[in-house]
Amino acid sequence: MSKLAITKWSGAIQVAAVYVGTVVGAGFATGKEIVEFFTQYGPFGLLGILISGFLFIWLGMRMMLIASRIKASSYKELNDYLFGKTISSVVTFVMMLIALGTASVMLSGAGAVFEEQLGISKQLGVFATILLTFVVMLFGLKGLFSVNVVIVPMLLLFSLSTSAIALFDLEITDAIVYPSSFKWVLSPFAYVAFNLAMAQMVLVPLASEIQDEQIVKRGSVLGGILLFIVLVSSHISLSVLPDVLKYDIPMAEVVKTFFISFYWLYIVVIYGEIFTSLIGGIFGLQRQLHSYFSISNIVLLFVLLLIVYVISLVDYSSLLSFLYPLFGYISILFLIFLVCCKIP
Repeated sequence: MSKLAITKWSGAIQVAAVYVGTVVGAGFATGKEIVEFFTQYGPFGLLGILISGFLFIWLGMRMMLIASRIKASSYKELNDYLFGKTISSVVTFVMMLIALGTASVMLSGAGAVFEEQLGISKQLGVFATILLTFVVMLFGLKGLFSVNVVIVPMLLLFSLSTSAIALFDLEITDAIVYPSSFKWVLSPFAYVAFNLAMAQMVLVPLASEIQDEQIVKRGSVLGGILLFIVLVSSHISLSVLPDVLKYDIPMAEVVKTFFISFYWLYIVVIYGEIFTSLIGGIFGLQRQLHSYFSISNIVLLFVLLLIVYVISLVDYSSLLSFLYPLFGYISILFLIFLVCCKIP
């Protein structure tokens, strides 16, 4: 294999790692998202995961190709192309609010991991995560690549190991609540719409900076395949847990009940997933705000982290309860426009 081919595959692997690392997050790591969208539907959930894998490959590639060809330095420029400038301004503003809220949740969640699992002060965990985020973001795209290239293989190792044990050593529970309707059909579309709309904050500037369509295509396909593998593996692991719907953190219950030897790996993985989502959100917001304000990246990064920290201290559940449904509708709209738009 030539050096050029190796370089292209290396770049594709990095893109795929960022793709996976951006989509997974606290809800994914806890298993709650997977249960809500897929596992509660039993074998139908597995079919939903198959649909999701295809959509992640196809639409992830479309999104990044469009971003690359229009040279979009921020996700607003992609929204301008999809929706037109008037509607795009509203969509982008709501996305920024959600991104700030989500980053704050991730930061708070990182502190909770320190407090609940390690017995260390939550505030100490929060400040340690802020410092780590600041250092990683100083390296920009290289920092984003480096973290995801480390965390995503650990996620894959954990997911494949637990699912393998579940398949060969345990029985899949009959406690899954099967659907009495066709809601499972909508689940993969809602799941992919929400996650791609969030992921565009990172993937759009990423695709634009790479400026190599072959790397973008390979990275999106590999990323979609890896997301499918992780979803299937997690679904299998969660299926061994009786009454899986009643748990807020079902994956932790699975690990403590059946895979106690993996518990410390799970703690590292859950923190890693939270951290990759946090830095992905900060990266996307930084790039977007930099197009509005002519200030240095370091100052902008400091201000962003300060805002995220302050929001993480405030009870903003009522705000999020209003914004998340709104963002859900915008996400479906984003998916429709992404499917229907012409790649330039």
